[in-house]
Amino acid sequence: MEGVEDSRRPRLRVPARDMARIAVFAALIAALGLPGAITVGFSGVPITLQTLGVMLAGAVLGWRNGTAAVLVFLALTMIGLPLLSGGRTGLTALAGPSAGYLIGWVPGVFVIGLLTARILPKYPIALGLLINALGGIGVIYLFGTLGLLVRTDLGVWAAITSNGPLLPGDIAKVVVAAVVAKGVHRAYPGLIRG
Repeated sequence: MEGVEDSRRPRLRVPARDMARIAVFAALIAALGLPGAITVGFSGVPITLQTLGVMLAGAVLGWRNGTAAVLVFLALTMIGLPLLSGGRTGLTALAGPSAGYLIGWVPGVFVIGLLTARILPKYPIALGLLINALGGIGVIYLFGTLGLLVRTDLGVWAAITSNGPLLPGDIAKVVVAAVVAKGVHRAYPGLIRG
């Protein structure tokens, strides 16, 4: 009877296709760290391409698989793989000024994925830009600024304004993510399920 009881328990099942997509986007985020990082300003937070991967994960895969891809990537960095830009691990990044930005990737991808699902199947580019900016800049900068307040001696205004040098690159990432997501959702409607 023990086998009968076990078969009644709900099990978390992730289809193989979803697992493959999650793995591909985790790898994409890692690959976007290969060009390295540029540190500008006084906060010590580097400019990287990896935020583009986070935006794409949410905009293309949705909240469930996009968040899973970011969590898989972060888990790999936490066990010591040097996948963050500049060859850093997750533990190294969490000890530095960019800790809040890294943590902000998770709610950022969640927001992007959740809101993207609401504008499908059409994916109007203006709404895609707004959603990617909200999750990929607004949410991540919020967590990043809070992290700067905890990890550095910066005051509130200095922590907020330290995001300024990051903004032009992140706006470009928002545009790229929206254009790519529009093309993907046109070619593969139904990619994001509720």
